[in-house]
Amino acid sequence: MLDHLDFTTPDPKRIAGATSDWELVIGLEVHAQVSSNAKLFSGASTAFGAEPNSNVAFVDAAMPGMLPVINEFCVAQAVKTGLGLMAEINLRSAFDRKNYFYPDLPQGYQISQLYHPIVGEGEIIIDMGPGVGRKVRIERIHLEQDAGKSIHDMDPNMSFVDFNRTGVALMEIVSRPDLRGPEEAAAYVAKLRQILRYLGTCDGNMQNGNLRADVNVSVCKPGDYERYQETQDFSHLGTRCEIKNMNSLRFIQQAIEYEARRQIAIIEDGGEIVQETRLYDPDRGETRSMRSKEEAHDYRYFPDPDLLPLEIEQAWVDAIGADMPELPDAKKARFVKELGLSEYDAGVLTAEVENADYFEKVAAGRDGKAAANWVINELFGRLNKEDLTIETSPVSAAQLGGIIDLIAKGDISGKIAKDLFEIVWTEGGEPAQIVEARGMKQVTDLGEIEKVVDEIIAANPAQVEKAKQNPKLAGWFVGQVLKATGGKANPAAVNELVAKKLGG
Repeated sequence: MLDHLDFTTPDPKRIAGATSDWELVIGLEVHAQVSSNAKLFSGASTAFGAEPNSNVAFVDAAMPGMLPVINEFCVAQAVKTGLGLMAEINLRSAFDRKNYFYPDLPQGYQISQLYHPIVGEGEIIIDMGPGVGRKVRIERIHLEQDAGKSIHDMDPNMSFVDFNRTGVALMEIVSRPDLRGPEEAAAYVAKLRQILRYLGTCDGNMQNGNLRADVNVSVCKPGDYERYQETQDFSHLGTRCEIKNMNSLRFIQQAIEYEARRQIAIIEDGGEIVQETRLYDPDRGETRSMRSKEEAHDYRYFPDPDLLPLEIEQAWVDAIGADMPELPDAKKARFVKELGLSEYDAGVLTAEVENADYFEKVAAGRDGKAAANWVINELFGRLNKEDLTIETSPVSAAQLGGIIDLIAKGDISGKIAKDLFEIVWTEGGEPAQIVEARGMKQVTDLGEIEKVVDEIIAANPAQVEKAKQNPKLAGWFVGQVLKATGGKANPAAVNELVAKKLGG
């Protein structure tokens, strides 16, 4: 599926220290909320924005005697994600208990798949520019339940807890340490988000916390990473620190940049990096310690006694695979090959699944390049200006397609088309009917156009002499004719007639 991606691997980012150059090594653990109406082990709703503690079943609240029941749809979503990342699907997986106490985890443990994940090794290709890409290996994807949310800023003396997220299904997607710079890390999260949204397995809403990343950062000397790749011996790499709960691509880049320089400064000063978990403070632009490895909990993992190992059949996996949607890389390649789009335009149109769907409706049965031009330049430009999304666009795909049809038939010029787009945007309506009702049709009768050309030439003898000396000035006559006809004269016909008259 990715055979069309013939790329060179980008050089790693180097940071100049006081004593030598350093390189970055980055791995990510992305937590993606599974798109499902119900939680992983209960029938409680996963709807965002509900009243606090209104989406909580007895099992979510850890009431005595309540037992978890696996949500088959969530399992199918994890399998679908694995297939979308070209990963191995494990027909046998198992759930463990990760024991720790925190107010937003009523059970006192989290149900997760640490040792026997449902999805094994896969890969993602991220584009870093024309012909440049990075292959990032996926180590595993495992299912687990989310915790609730503690709220500390509503009262000076008390903390509150909302259990609505408790038990919501998460996919933890763990990469190998294959990323070599802040931009690559952000591009990886963006690409992963794009794939998940195309698959429909996660809505990718980072603002709501439905997609968030833990970023592992370390630094090493040039050449050490290559030695690690040859041996898979982590001792060649530096000690890593983990930056928790990042939900912004911009902040991910800033946090990595700061953390790398912090580690370099410590090492060059003769110190040692302590493996720890850190948080990023965007207001100060710095990371700060959350807990060190020495302070980490003993989670006492053991198989969950209430859940049997999860066994699925290959035929079920195959059925999910047979119903897979077209993924962004394949769609982009098809737009380039079949519709003649540039790599850049195809990339813009496939960046979001809703945009790609809209464009395909506009382009159906029409010139692909013309459709792309109108969608990208006119529609997207206006949507950005008005701070709207494709879902809230006042102009439907059918309406925009209708405008393009009128241009193709010669009924309207490009200039009239922009006026028509404005009318449809503000008032709505069917483009062809608007053109007919408002007399916007392009004048294609050569006799009518020639009459106007003759009038303009007769009225401007001095300008005629100048144009005969300098043919470039013929454009002035074209402009005057178009102005006199209210932009309705066919521009090609006007150009041809003006050139003929002045040349004579």
